[in-house]
Amino acid sequence: MKITILGTRGEVDHSAPYHSRHSGVLVDDALLLDLGEREYLDYSPKAVLITHLHPDHAYFVRGKGETHPGETPVYAPEKCEDSRIEILDTKKNIHGYTVQPIPTHHSVKVNSQAYLISRNSRAILYTGDLVWINKEYHSHFEGLDLVITEGSYLRRGGLVRRDQKTGKIYGHTGIPDLVRLFGDYCGHIVFMHFGSWFYRRAAQARKKIRALGKKNGVDAYAGYDGMKIDLQEHE
Repeated sequence: MKITILGTRGEVDHSAPYHSRHSGVLVDDALLLDLGEREYLDYSPKAVLITHLHPDHAYFVRGKGETHPGETPVYAPEKCEDSRIEILDTKKNIHGYTVQPIPTHHSVKVNSQAYLISRNSRAILYTGDLVWINKEYHSHFEGLDLVITEGSYLRRGGLVRRDQKTGKIYGHTGIPDLVRLFGDYCGHIVFMHFGSWFYRRAAQARKKIRALGKKNGVDAYAGYDGMKIDLQEHE
């Protein structure tokens, strides 16, 4: 399984070389995980899997003349105004890949979910943005080759709030929390979707992520636009 990180920028005003495009991950030139930029469709993916309908993960919800990505099948946790989106809430075989959606906590206004993608004894987890994943789903993390998750906040705890009406938590957890969560199941973690903190001193930010991973016994990396990963190299 070959992975290409297409975009690593969160919904922030900051930008930098290799960190300028919004979320997108391409698996074997076949499955596109999130669609933060319309240009990602130029790779001609066979299907698109969207974690949640925020504009830096689904460009076409911005409005301003943006349209749904043509005939490419698009799966998401819920529909938006365009009825061509198919809700994916159970395990499904998509073009030879087993795709397991895993509900996540992130937003009050939109539903969100991670995707566990497996094929030929290889498995990756792509989370999108999140605060937490319920413990009942943690057993799915056993045997993962790679976790690709978010880096909105470097500080422990991230930025998590609670909605007064519903009591639901929302926001983004911190990189240290994600390293501890996924480090128990997987030795390789790539972070993307960086917040403003990353752009102040990107070189130092990359080193801090590496050091944090090493402290917890995992290989942790800051992803970058165009980063390529071959899971065969992780054997």
